[in-house]
Amino acid sequence: MTIMLIRNKCDLAHRRAISKEEGEQFAKENGLLFLEASAKAAQNVEEAFIKTVAKILQKIQEGMFDVSIKWSGIKVRYGRPQGPSGSKDGTVAQRGACCG
Repeated sequence: MTIMLIRNKCDLAHRRAISKEEGEQFAKENGLLFLEASAKAAQNVEEAFIKTVAKILQKIQEGMFDVSIKWSGIKVRYGRPQGPSGSKDGTVAQRGACCG
């Protein structure tokens, strides 16, 4: 399992309940990824998803996940998706080349 601990509202430093260091330490002790983010300021929101997916991909490459097993919860796709994506206008959504 890959879990990221996100400390939200990092743009409000004066209202911190815990320090960045405490969050990092907790994440390290519990085997979690850690990132500070602010949805309001659009800071590190996309980065949270990118880092989580990168960690999952790393685990796949290291053989920790067997993507050939249906119940693994990971569906790997290569290249562009074929056929309609289910969008209302019938167009094909652009997706990345890894996981869907």
